[in-house]
Order: sequence, then structure tokens, then C-alpha cells
Amino acid sequence: MRIITLNVNGVRSAASKGFFRWLPMQAADIVCVQELKAQAGDITGEIASPDRYQSYFHCAEKKGYSGVGIYARRQPDNVMEGVGVPEIDAEGRYLRADFGPLSVISIYFPSGSSGEHRQAAKFFFMDRFFPMLRNLADCGREIILCGDWNIAHKEIDLKNWRSNQKNSGFLPEERLWLSEVFQDLGFIDIFRRINQQPEQYTWWSNRGQAWAKNVGWRIDYQIATPGIAARATAVSIYKTERFSDHSPLIIDYDYNL
Repeated sequence: MRIITLNVNGVRSAASKGFFRWLPMQAADIVCVQELKAQAGDITGEIASPDRYQSYFHCAEKKGYSGVGIYARRQPDNVMEGVGVPEIDAEGRYLRADFGPLSVISIYFPSGSSGEHRQAAKFFFMDRFFPMLRNLADCGREIILCGDWNIAHKEIDLKNWRSNQKNSGFLPEERLWLSEVFQDLGFIDIFRRINQQPEQYTWWSNRGQAWAKNVGWRIDYQIATPGIAARATAVSIYKTERFSDHSPLIIDYDYNL
């Protein structure tokens, strides 16, 4: 089983940059996308059904904002939109698809970088999502949460960590929260379990020459329960082409969907 996750930074923009021409060549079983910046009526043609994928979306109420999606080769047994918190669900941040004993979730955490009000919204999300993560960890299913968590966990996960310790995405309380997801709830950061090398990033600012100089952040993850995490066999970040300010995170599993 191959799973790809990508923050597309506008699904129509990613389409114009060749994402849906690239996708059929990747032999992915499931593809999770975030930051659609589209409404249901905008999702047509190759965006709606690339290469015969089944597609499911949870769009934000606000036009041109947020939204998540899942593409799957196999039709899910069940699809669930949202977490049941109106303020979160209005922004289209959570979509879950069940395949037998496995659940794959496309998740998009708020960014707090645009101001204190958005950092407060991020903390609101984190506070309410943690007990949901606990329930997922204890539900007896295998879970893979794919997406943009907007948190770099450790110093190795961003280039300029010293100068970012007071910036959203690398705040001490954000990093501690993510540590608790791993240590207290038992979830696994699959990429880091397999690849401990530095300078492995998934997002680069559009300012300066961040991409050219590889001044990046690793904020996109596949985070999973221990059983399915142990079946991961290979991880990679695709950087040959650019479809977004993020890069696709690709993980292969010894698992039959």
C-alpha cells in the first residue's frame, strides 16, 4: 500500500502545475490533500476523478480557504467529515475514510502565523483535537493521520530553528503538544522512524530563496498507530517537480488495502 499526502496550496493551482498528470504514475492507493481552497462546485474534471480514483472532500465554508480531500483506489466502507466542533468543521480540516480495520485521515491544522487571533484558533483546535486523538489511539483500529500539522517537532525538522523558537509552528507549547501525541498516546511519526537524516523538509516559504537554499520545515506527516506504523517500509519526499509550496510525502506499507 502506498499513501501520498500533500498540502496542495490550492487544488486548482496544483492541477495547473501538473499534479494530476504526475499522480497516475505514482501507483498510490490513497492520496490525502489539504488546503483545497475550493468549494464543491469548483471540484470538477481531473480534480474530481483523476485516473479513476474515488474522491471525497470536506470543503471550508469560506471561499478560497482550507479544505481537505482523500482520493482512493478502493471505495471506503465509510467516510466521515469533520470532528463535531462547529468552529473547526466550518474550516474543513478533517476527513476520515475507513477501509476494513484501517482508517486514513486527511488533516489540516490551522496556521498561527498570520496573527495572534489565528494562533488562538490553532490552540483551540489542538485542545479539542487531543482527546479525539486519544479516542483514536484507543479505538482498536489502525489509524494513519496524513497531512499538514503546521508544527515542526524537533530542531532537526527546520533549518533555522534558533531564530524560530518564538514563531508559530515551533513554539515550545506546540512542540510539547506533539511530543505528548507520540509519548503519551503512542502514535508514531513514521517518516522519522525510518529516516533520521537532517534537512528533510516538506515546506518552504515563498520569501527569499528558501526553496533554492533548502531553508525548509518538516510540517507534513503520516502519523500512525504502532501496528500499521511497523509495516512502513519506505519513505520519501518528492522534490523533482513543484506543485505547491509543500512537497508530497510518500510512504509505502507492507499492507494490502
